[in-house]
Amino acid sequence: MAALCRLAPRLQTVRICRSIGHKTDDLLQNELVQRHIKRVIDEQKCISSRLESGQVPESDRRELNLRLVEVSKVVKAFEKTQLVFRDLTEIQTLIHNTRAEDQQMLSLLREEHEELSRRTEKLNKELIETLVPADDLDSRSVILEVAAGRTTGGGVHHAAVRISGGSVYRWLKFEGGTHRVQRIPEVGLSSRMQRIHTGTMTVIVLPQPRDVDIQIASKDLRIDTFRSRGAGGQSVNTTDSAVRAVHLPTGTVAECQQFRSQLQNRDAALRVLRARLYQSIMGRQRAQTHAARRQQVGTRSQSERIRTYNFSQDRVTDHRIAYVTRDIKEFMRGGEALEEVLRLLQENHEREALLKLVQNIS
Repeated sequence: MAALCRLAPRLQTVRICRSIGHKTDDLLQNELVQRHIKRVIDEQKCISSRLESGQVPESDRRELNLRLVEVSKVVKAFEKTQLVFRDLTEIQTLIHNTRAEDQQMLSLLREEHEELSRRTEKLNKELIETLVPADDLDSRSVILEVAAGRTTGGGVHHAAVRISGGSVYRWLKFEGGTHRVQRIPEVGLSSRMQRIHTGTMTVIVLPQPRDVDIQIASKDLRIDTFRSRGAGGQSVNTTDSAVRAVHLPTGTVAECQQFRSQLQNRDAALRVLRARLYQSIMGRQRAQTHAARRQQVGTRSQSERIRTYNFSQDRVTDHRIAYVTRDIKEFMRGGEALEEVLRLLQENHEREALLKLVQNIS
C-alpha cells in the first residue's frame, strides 16, 4: 500500500473556501491541516486502486472497504468546498469588474456573495467534522448528576437522572464541570443583607456502558483436557474428562472438573470464561467512567468554573469559549440560546481535536 501511495500523483496546494472573518478559514488554511487533507485524498486514491486491482486478499478487503467509506466522507466534503470556492471566486470577480454606476447589479452580486459566504462557513464546518475521528461514546445515553458545591446551601445536595436517546453524550458531555450561580435572594433577608450570593454546583455527565455480548473466536481459544483429581490426589476417574479453557489474547483461564462428561465440563468452563471476560471488560468501562467522573468533579472550587449564571445582571457566560448571552430565564428553559452554546462548544471541540490530530501526525 505504501508503494501505491508513493505512485499517487502529487496534488496541487489544497484550496479551502475563504469567507472573511470566520474561524474555520484560519483553521483550514493551517499548513498542517492542509497536509492532512492531502494525505486523506491520497489515501482514498490508494485504497481505490488496490480494490480495483483485484489483488487484495479477502481477509483485507473488508477492512479496506470500511476505511474507504471513512476517507470518502472527507473527500466528498472537501469537493463541496471546492465547488463553492469556484462560485465565490467568480462572484468576487464580477463585483470587481462591475461599474460603480450599476448599483442594481452590484446589490444583487453582493447578496449572492453573502449567501455564498454563509454556505462556505457551513461547508467548512462540515469538512472539519469529517476530519475529526468520531468518539465511540458519542452515541451513548448518559447519567447526568448534579452535586452542590461546598459552600452551597439548600436541602438537595445531589440528584441524578438518566437521559436516553440518539447522540445524547455527544451534546451533553460539555456540560460536565463546575457551574457558578450568582444571585440576590428575593425573600428572607433585610435590605442591607441583600447582596449577591455566590454558589457552585458540579455537573457530571457519564456515558452509559453498553451490554457486552462475549463472543470467543475459535482461533483465540485453547482447550486442554486432563484427568480430574479428588482431594489428596486420588483419582476421581480414569479418563481425561476435566477441561481447561484458555483465552489466548488475554491469558484468562477457566477450569471445570465437576462432571464425569468432558462435554459438560467444556460447556461449564466456557461459561465461566465468558463471565470472567465480561467482568474484565465491564471493569475497564467502570474505570473509564470513574476517571471521567473525577475529572469533571475536580475540587468544586469557583476557579474551576466553566459557566456562570448571573441572575442580577440577567447574563450567562461560558468561560471556555467566552460566550455571553442575556435572558437567563430563557436560557434555563433550554431554548435556542442553550442549543447555540452547545453547538459552539461542539465546534470548538472539533477545532481543538483537529489541531491535536494533525500535530500528532506530523
